[in-house]
Amino acid sequence: MPSRRFHPPWWATLGTLVLGGVFTGAGFWQLERAGERQALLDTFDSGARAAALPAPLAGTDTGRLRYHAIVARGRYDAAHQVLLDARTRDGRAGYEVLTPLLTDAGAILVNRGWVRADPDRNRLPDITVGDGERTVRGLLDQLPRTALGSDNGPGSGWPRRLLYPRAADIGAALGYPVADYQLLLGPGEPDGLRRDWRPAQMTPQQNLGYAVQWFALAVALVVIYAVLNWRKPAAGPGDS
Repeated sequence: MPSRRFHPPWWATLGTLVLGGVFTGAGFWQLERAGERQALLDTFDSGARAAALPAPLAGTDTGRLRYHAIVARGRYDAAHQVLLDARTRDGRAGYEVLTPLLTDAGAILVNRGWVRADPDRNRLPDITVGDGERTVRGLLDQLPRTALGSDNGPGSGWPRRLLYPRAADIGAALGYPVADYQLLLGPGEPDGLRRDWRPAQMTPQQNLGYAVQWFALAVALVVIYAVLNWRKPAAGPGDS
């Protein structure tokens, strides 16, 4: 009885190698993303527990201090606030509210949290806040960014709706410079809006789940390739 033999066509081998490489690469990429997100979560948690640094932070690498606790004392510039547009919570459109805090050492942007947008874009939310002197505490974070840089028009009036503003853009509109970061207002601070700060929309566990799926696809591809190409040789004229 003729034995089975493994003799796949070249195109099947090439396709399996290419697709298998793609699936495996995607799995390792998801593992890498899981590690990055876990590191970000760890930084967020440890920064919140750290002793607060006084802001503004002059001459400091703020990127290295992302999510570190900071504290500042000053007065809100209540007449000139920024609405960060297209911010969603629970599938609902809204804004995050940036309010300049004027301190003796300069101005910083305090993100007071999220507020729901009215379906009528011409109606802006009530973001009134007092301008009395206060001490605010929160976490340091970078302003929202896009690979395209700032994509805001000049705008007019206050509060001003912006999508991905740079500190220089906001400072030019305000007429005075602001620090190139934002203070995410702490949950126990007054005059705050909805504040459920988390550093990542997707959890590391979700990335790990995707990685398992990609690796499973790679294994399934190899199994299918082997099964389909492990076959009997063609019967000869004298075989019965």
